[in-house]
Amino acid sequence: MNNFTRAFAALLCVGLWLPADARASGFIDDSDGMLDMSQYLSENRYGFLPIPVVITEPAIGYGGGLFGLFLHDTADSEASKSRTDGRKIPPAMSAFGGGATQNGTGFVGGGHRHTWNNDGIRYLVALGYADINLDIYSGDIAGFDRGKGVSTQTKGYGGIQKLLFRVADSPFFVGASQFYANMEISADNTFINRGLQRVLGEKSSTSGVGLLAEYDTTDNFFYPRNGLSVTGEYQFYTNFLGGDYRYDTLTLDGKYFQPLSTDFTLALAANYQSLSRHDKHLPPMARPYINLRGISRYRYQGDYVSTVQAQLEWQMTPRWVLQGFVGAGSASKEADELYEQTEVAYGGGFRYLIARQFGLHTGIDVAFSDNEQAVYFNVGAGL
Repeated sequence: MNNFTRAFAALLCVGLWLPADARASGFIDDSDGMLDMSQYLSENRYGFLPIPVVITEPAIGYGGGLFGLFLHDTADSEASKSRTDGRKIPPAMSAFGGGATQNGTGFVGGGHRHTWNNDGIRYLVALGYADINLDIYSGDIAGFDRGKGVSTQTKGYGGIQKLLFRVADSPFFVGASQFYANMEISADNTFINRGLQRVLGEKSSTSGVGLLAEYDTTDNFFYPRNGLSVTGEYQFYTNFLGGDYRYDTLTLDGKYFQPLSTDFTLALAANYQSLSRHDKHLPPMARPYINLRGISRYRYQGDYVSTVQAQLEWQMTPRWVLQGFVGAGSASKEADELYEQTEVAYGGGFRYLIARQFGLHTGIDVAFSDNEQAVYFNVGAGL
């Protein structure tokens, strides 16, 4: 059985986990007779959408896990209403779960997102623990930057917080963020491991705060079909906040959704990251990396990273969406060297409208790049 068949079978199991009488009474949308979890998620206090995680990420190998997505909504909550501009207010939501892969990588974690005051305040918090076995291709320790990955293990815990406030009644938001992680880093290579221990120590902490700005006119949080979302974040990592490293990062991220007709939508995305004012030695995973479906995470790192993506979505039926995508990315040590060398990834996938009330889509993507391929379970567009 190939990767795509296994992933598709796992997705179908979401429906099979439900008892037959429950599917008949609470999981079928009366408007079209299709599987739908809106009522279950809205009316059941402990109801959740099970999201199977089939991991084929080339960086960490094959594996799997399970996350539960809880939508904290009731019939009279904000999520069942729309703003005065017609845009639907996203529900409060939580997600918890974990997974593991064949190379020994394991992780557990959870998070919560909430909005208040007619979507005038947005808050996100996430905490987790991970034991990650990963090949790193660039860093500050001898043995990196030779075109061959160095096997490393990063073990530790951390968390993030983000708080945004809407400016008047406009699509603009401003706010702040916080990040903290405590980790142990080692390498399989004895020589490189000694260098890591000497430079980074047996344990280390990373701590930072950031400034956030966002512009958002998208029509749906889970699966936008129209609108623009642009986010800018500048983070300061310093010893003053309890960390062991000093560096700054800038992240600019944009997504644009344009309906081409009743059945087709064009989605465009771009991302830019930079690392500056940094210590001579940083943890191997601190540097930005190309993040595209079909390319191993941390395979291409640099002080400057940029990616661009395009995705065409075809609404085959009211429930099913077929999509194809292509992306390009570049990582370099200098900003003016971006795209002197470019990595390309492409693929396709599908989405199923699993909760019509929320516009919640879930599905699978299959992606390819040079010498790599992977299958991804996604909630949302995947960009």
